[in-house]
Amino acid sequence: MAEKSRKKLAPLVVNEADHQRLLALADAALDTMPELAETLLGELERAKVVKAGKVPDNTVQIGSTVSYAADSGEAKQVTLVYPGEANIELNKVSVMTPIGVALIGMAVGHSIDWTDRNGKKHSMTIQSVSLPQ
Repeated sequence: MAEKSRKKLAPLVVNEADHQRLLALADAALDTMPELAETLLGELERAKVVKAGKVPDNTVQIGSTVSYAADSGEAKQVTLVYPGEANIELNKVSVMTPIGVALIGMAVGHSIDWTDRNGKKHSMTIQSVSLPQ
């Protein structure tokens, strides 16, 4: 059997309310941040959409605090938020950033490759997820 040349993407799970709000954010950003918006739309298209309260506890959603292992070997912890709540000093990362798009819907144990705004490629593995308070 031939080896697959493409890495299989981890499954994503997003609740209905976040899915709708994220679609609207991505659509609004198509003119100002087309690459990011297209990436987010692609992730939302492949995500399994579930009712609020039905997202597995180990899955990153808006408001989740996430610990992950970066490709640098460093462990990092951030909280995923909507753009107006972002604050890098408090480790609150907007979902409308490359790393935010990479995190949404991911589950503990899953890994993902992502590209930062400078074009540098990174990878990370989700280590833990704390649910929104």
